[in-house]
Amino acid sequence: MVKYTDLINSLSAEVPFVGPETQERSLGFEFNTRLGANESVFGPSEKAIQAMQKVAATDVWKYGDPENLELRDAIAKKMNASRHNIVIGEGIDALLGYLVRLTVESGVKVITSLGAYPTFNYHVKGFGGELIFVPYQNDREDLESLVDSATKHEAKLIYFANPDNPMGTINSSEKIEKIIKRIPGDCILCLDEAYVDFLSDQFIPKIDIENPQVLRFRTFSKAYGLAGARIGFAFGARELIKNFDKIRNHFGVNKIAQTGALVALRDEIHLMEVKERVKLAKGQIEKIAIDNDLSTIKSFTNFVAVDCGKGGQYATKILQNLIKRRVFVRMPSVEPLNRCIRVTVGEVKDLAYFADQLPVVLKETL
Repeated sequence: MVKYTDLINSLSAEVPFVGPETQERSLGFEFNTRLGANESVFGPSEKAIQAMQKVAATDVWKYGDPENLELRDAIAKKMNASRHNIVIGEGIDALLGYLVRLTVESGVKVITSLGAYPTFNYHVKGFGGELIFVPYQNDREDLESLVDSATKHEAKLIYFANPDNPMGTINSSEKIEKIIKRIPGDCILCLDEAYVDFLSDQFIPKIDIENPQVLRFRTFSKAYGLAGARIGFAFGARELIKNFDKIRNHFGVNKIAQTGALVALRDEIHLMEVKERVKLAKGQIEKIAIDNDLSTIKSFTNFVAVDCGKGGQYATKILQNLIKRRVFVRMPSVEPLNRCIRVTVGEVKDLAYFADQLPVVLKETL
């Protein structure tokens, strides 16, 4: 009989997210519209698609470059940085896992917001860390309280997403720049910027890339439309980035993903088009909510938190009834955030179906 570690035996088998495919298998039907995973329904650059197709046809038998050199150089050039400040990984989720592996062991304290992105928590628990939660304030992550808590508990990591998931809200660049000066000396701020490509420059904080207390994470899954390729990057001080080489999966990012990300990064016209389509789709979601006497929270991402107005139980019933009507959406996990459902932007047909089903669901849920 296999003997597992005490830590593994203490963990539940729950996963951070139940995928739409898993739900479809359980329900016995497919969703008509997929508005729950914050993917980009608008897809990647056509140039990126063509480049990936070429690699698939001619070079997929090869491992990807374990150093991700060409992509790191392209990112570095765009950021006016050095490749030595950048690490590529299998999406932000994997990179968060690597950082936790580098810094967290049994009993180490880690600070995050109650209701924030749960995959980070999954990694911390998996390495025996102790999670300490800070409530949101006014639907925003409370950055001051996160740092206060890290100081009080002598934490090694603070997790903070800007823009936020699941609420879509933002903290100003000035506030982030100011609060970084208060981070305890041996603590690292994990700044998750998965949705940063939807922002204008004024919202993006200016942080010295060699600051050893900040590690920033970005992805090609959202605005660049490559969620299925699983590729993202982190950037920070050279010494910290260098240590990722000790534990990362050097062949984890495949050649197709590397090529797609590289070409997508260079296609700025497509990125601008996606940002405009996201803006228009968010406006449509807001209109659908207003037409049904619901409100929304101003979003800086590619999704909108729709406030159902009557607490978590009511919002849960709405979500469950939408799913029964083949609309895949998600919702925050804790009060008071769970008064909302989270709706990702979609094509016109996707949002039209959502608009048709929502009033029926609201009538059923009374």
